[in-house]
Amino acid sequence: MAEKPDYEGLVSYLMKPFLDSPDALKTDIERVADKPRATLRVAFSPEDRGRMFGRGGRNIQAIRTVLQATAALYGERVALDVYGESAHKSRNDDESGGSRRRPPRRGDRPAPPRKK
Repeated sequence: MAEKPDYEGLVSYLMKPFLDSPDALKTDIERVADKPRATLRVAFSPEDRGRMFGRGGRNIQAIRTVLQATAALYGERVALDVYGESAHKSRNDDESGGSRRRPPRRGDRPAPPRKK
């Protein structure tokens, strides 16, 4: 059987450049014995959350994509869980819990006039 990929080493290699405290990065992997599946859990300093996730979660999604592509080469599936990720606020959330409207773009139609 082929050798298993080093997901922990790969995720460490991809994440450490984003972190001010790379020594705070902790990884743990759980492999399912009878299935080609693995769950990788990571934790890092709360101060590094913004840089690690990036705008709209682009950085963390790119890392997930690289992990999934690597796993596919070995006929496996891998999931990346970030400790405390569910507490990460969406970029559209504000303090009141409402949603923000996007600014108008060139070419947008103006809003119809309101009736008085």
